[in-house]
Amino acid sequence: MTLTHAHISAQLHAAGLSPRRALGQNFVVDANTVRRIARLCGVGPTDSVLEIGAGLGSLTLALAESGAQITAIEIDETIVPLLRDNVAQCPNVTVVQADAMTIDWSQLADPSRAWHLVANLPYNVATPMIADILDTVPQIKEFFVMVQREVGERLAGVPRTKAYGAVSVKVAFWGRAEVVGMVPASVFLPKPNVESALVRIVRHDQPLDASVRPTELFSLVRTGFAKRRKMLRGALAGLVTQSQFNTAGIESTARAEELSVHEWIRLYKVVYEEHT
Repeated sequence: MTLTHAHISAQLHAAGLSPRRALGQNFVVDANTVRRIARLCGVGPTDSVLEIGAGLGSLTLALAESGAQITAIEIDETIVPLLRDNVAQCPNVTVVQADAMTIDWSQLADPSRAWHLVANLPYNVATPMIADILDTVPQIKEFFVMVQREVGERLAGVPRTKAYGAVSVKVAFWGRAEVVGMVPASVFLPKPNVESALVRIVRHDQPLDASVRPTELFSLVRTGFAKRRKMLRGALAGLVTQSQFNTAGIESTARAEELSVHEWIRLYKVVYEEHT
């Protein structure tokens, strides 16, 4: 069973509720879409899934059909009762009312197990949430997120493209990302102004370079991209000398979006090693 546009509209109306703009709520109301997402996730009976932003349970129900163990997280206390009712017949679903931006993941996701994260994320929290989880929750091995198209393209951005930015470097450091599909605005209630992208991120089995301190690396990267139109010698002035650019084999006349994650690591290591 999945929820239709009519089901969701009726449930919200009966409860005297409506989608909350402050929470970026856009509920998926198309059965084919949620089944497609569940299929693309590729989870099954042996998998553990964290679903962020479960809403009324449209995607939750489709994921539950896979037999995976689902922990459905929803921040909005007003719709959690509806969510619990909708998944009541699913013994493999546990509902948690919490803010995924502040939750203690070590308590929720057993670090001894590998987890999948599935989420329909609003624009205002998508990038910081994914970045934070990549940095701090290593037990989440695979991400499958639905985000606004522009955000999805940045998460999977590659060098020398407009979409490539600091978050693209961070994602590439921790894993491999790809846009695996698009979702039209028409399948949401309310209908957003843009289409959404489906993005899969698979965490690397091992860090790209275990000697790197990620906080320092990403600080350097953010500084470089903060003035992305400038050459690196200008964007990183006061942080990186011409000699250090030369040692790292990086052209100081290049711009931030021209460097791959491996080149950023190389530049970071030259700068860091000279200060230790």
